[in-house]
Amino acid sequence: MRIAGRGHCVAAVSVTALCAVVLVACKPTALPEAQRSVTAPEASTAATVPALSGSAANALATLPVKGRAPMTGYSRAMFGPAWTDAVSVEGGHNGCDTRNDVLRRDLTAVQIKAATHGCTVLAGSLHDPYTGRTIAFTRGVRTSTAVQIDHVVALGDSWQTGAQQLSATQRTNLANDPSNLWAVDGPTNAAKGDSDAASWLPPNKAIRCTYVARQVAVKQSYHLWVTAAEKAAMGAVLSGCPGQPLPTAAQWATPIT
Repeated sequence: MRIAGRGHCVAAVSVTALCAVVLVACKPTALPEAQRSVTAPEASTAATVPALSGSAANALATLPVKGRAPMTGYSRAMFGPAWTDAVSVEGGHNGCDTRNDVLRRDLTAVQIKAATHGCTVLAGSLHDPYTGRTIAFTRGVRTSTAVQIDHVVALGDSWQTGAQQLSATQRTNLANDPSNLWAVDGPTNAAKGDSDAASWLPPNKAIRCTYVARQVAVKQSYHLWVTAAEKAAMGAVLSGCPGQPLPTAAQWATPIT
């Protein structure tokens, strides 16, 4: 996640000068007790999307096409405790909840609350992928909802396209997998709800290829199917970007704590 308080080495003309600089300038500085600012988190190397390669269009062609199952039995609780760290996907068991993991990944100029082991995001700035707007995030009862964490493949949609058949552990992983999570504009996320690509796409057309590619990757990884209408909508988007690659684990990894 963040590597705070790290000094930077300064280039020197001679070997002697270089050694002196390394010994002095590369010593870590003490972390302040107040809030820390994080601007460039380091990505994790743990894999989230296993062995995915090729174009999203080719992967879409391999997804099973079936009708939508009923919502019978669905509840958020079927996908485990919200934002739990007790998962086996990338970022799990790192000591931070999933929501804050994703906020640290997707926001810039991040401010972290002191004494939270580098986890809790107090403030930051989001370049919202769904609207293209820049949104200021401030943690608080009345302000936190300005930025929400979207399940790219909505949990309700996944329930109707195969998640009922997953184990409880697999569903909890799906709900906390960073490849399926995106910090976005709150009202826009609320408008999406449990929609699939046939009934909702981001208003920002420039991000639609990436959005659909992520949905395809998640559905492929968790063995979910698509409906005929959903596949047609996805195909229509990807026809405008036939070379759109599937996302990699490194692209959507959460920062290292």
